[in-house]
Amino acid sequence: MAQEEKREDGGIAGVARSMFLNSGYARTTIKSIAAAAGVAPTVVSNLYANKEALFAAAMSFPSDPQKAIPALVAPGIHGMGERLVRGTLQLVADQQVREDLLKAANAGRSVSTGVDMFAVIKPLSDYFQSTVVDRALTLMGIPDARIRGALISSYLTGVIAYRYFLEIEPLASVSQDQLVALVSPMVQDLLDPTKPLPGVAE
Repeated sequence: MAQEEKREDGGIAGVARSMFLNSGYARTTIKSIAAAAGVAPTVVSNLYANKEALFAAAMSFPSDPQKAIPALVAPGIHGMGERLVRGTLQLVADQQVREDLLKAANAGRSVSTGVDMFAVIKPLSDYFQSTVVDRALTLMGIPDARIRGALISSYLTGVIAYRYFLEIEPLASVSQDQLVALVSPMVQDLLDPTKPLPGVAE
């Protein structure tokens, strides 16, 4: 019975990964994944607590990022930029995770068409913003949380794309600690409620 459940779990995760990468995180639902996998939605819900947990499993993340939110916000606003940047980079620091993402995003594409980076980055950005950044900022009571979250997510996914997927120097070669030190101040500024966003009405 356990072996059968494991096979079913793996099949659902594979279907989910393909759908997340083809349709994006926001547009993919538990119901649509269940239909594509040929199972009832309750089967998926019994295996995964929610869509966020299924995405983390489908993308082979080393841990479920949403479980890190309490530790992220508990110490307060001070140093939150660094904690957010470090946690984000750790999601894709493992080479196998990146290779799995690239394989899934480019399944069925010919070599001549090259790698579709957008197919990898878009679901990652959608997931990270809705699951981690928006929730963390809302819990902190930070004003303009949605626009700040979108700016932070776009910035960090850009850094991830340049460093880990496109391997553009010097971002590809600096140590993770160096990169965290370089990126954190800008993220911290966007988190700072005492610094209004230009052009955003009070």
